[in-house]
Amino acid sequence: QVQLVESGGGLVQTGGSLRLSCAAAGRTFSTYAMGWFRQAPGKEREFVAATRWIGRSTYYADYVDFVKGRFTISRANANTLLLQMNSLKPEDTAVYYCAAGEALGKYDYWGQGTQVTVSS
Repeated sequence: QVQLVESGGGLVQTGGSLRLSCAAAGRTFSTYAMGWFRQAPGKEREFVAATRWIGRSTYYADYVDFVKGRFTISRANANTLLLQMNSLKPEDTAVYYCAAGEALGKYDYWGQGTQVTVSS
């Protein structure tokens, strides 16, 4: 059974940093696309960043505009996805979800989410 478990969320002040981690189990995700989404209270879930394998040990990364230069997505290994978040803003407050699928934009597996709260 495939499981994605996020961790690393918490409360941080404006300008602070957090690193989210997503541990995947149940299969090998080395060639899968994996991404981060977030959902703020009263808003729809939105894309944050994603990465997919493009050959050898190289991964392609994509970001939504409002996190470019502040967030970095990476893989610690085939089944661990990371999101380094720097220069956090109150508008980054949301539940952050990890997702995995065979292609970008086609995510079959989702985690339960981890809360990130940025105080002003």
